[in-house]
Amino acid sequence: MSTSQQPVGGPSAAAAEPGSDAEADGAATAAVVPRPAAEPMSLSPSRAGDFMQCPLLYRFRVIDRLPEKPSEAATRGTLVHAVLERLFDDPALQRTAPRAKAMIPGQWQRLLETKPELGELFAEDAGGERLARWLGEAEQLVERWFSLEDPTRLEPAEREMFVETELDSGLRLRGVIDRVDIAPTGEVRIVDYKTGKAPRPEYSEGALFQMKFYALVIWRLKNVLPRRLQLVYLGSGDVLTYDPAMEDLERMERKLLALWEAIRQATRTGDWRPRPTKLCGWCDHQEFCPEFGGTPPVYPLSISPAASAEDGQGRMGPV
Repeated sequence: MSTSQQPVGGPSAAAAEPGSDAEADGAATAAVVPRPAAEPMSLSPSRAGDFMQCPLLYRFRVIDRLPEKPSEAATRGTLVHAVLERLFDDPALQRTAPRAKAMIPGQWQRLLETKPELGELFAEDAGGERLARWLGEAEQLVERWFSLEDPTRLEPAEREMFVETELDSGLRLRGVIDRVDIAPTGEVRIVDYKTGKAPRPEYSEGALFQMKFYALVIWRLKNVLPRRLQLVYLGSGDVLTYDPAMEDLERMERKLLALWEAIRQATRTGDWRPRPTKLCGWCDHQEFCPEFGGTPPVYPLSISPAASAEDGQGRMGPV
């Protein structure tokens, strides 16, 4: 199954497209200036996860583009990712834990320059105690990484790599990979940093969804089957690895095509149904959600009548 390959650019390229990943590891979404609504044209791991979690959440983020408040946890993840990316700019022997921790204040200032709205997180922290504690937590996560990997022995081929490919169906897949390592023998390892804790074994398949997504994109772009997928959990000090087979990526492609068809159906009909879970307590959009007595904004796209009341648009079928 062939694909047409799209240019590989930087992370900023993803920001202009509805449904793209412009941030690493769930970076906080800042308040945005409303833009005209457009039908989604691509799928990223984050947006695919949104739809599987709750179709209405997908609509709020991709179609309505409702603003979301930055969070300390997500912003800390963005900060840690920035440090681990920039550390590899230094010669191998200078990639030490003290050096990495010393980079944190400077990278935080850089984040504030690019996203001034993040300063709101500590607007009421007059004494700076919360900020100091938050930066200390980032230091702990960075330091833990050195117990899991040795950066003096790593020379990543890519860092924060924006990738995009188009399948035969026309579906565009895109995302940002934290790190790509290539062995002297040519074997490819895809690495992703997580600042939270590793999931229990029974939930590992869900955790690997993003990694298999990236493996599929690399396979379609480069015709190379990644040798290893590696999730590095800085919150708990665990490393989860998986060696994919061709069948894994073929199944992932079929799953994404079924998922995309469900999204297209919901887009055409405007039928985006909430799927209540325990995660609803963290949702920024409760005021617009019927499950909390809210009313969604007026749907900004044209609606096509459903072929049948039993089609179940807005709900994803088995994939």
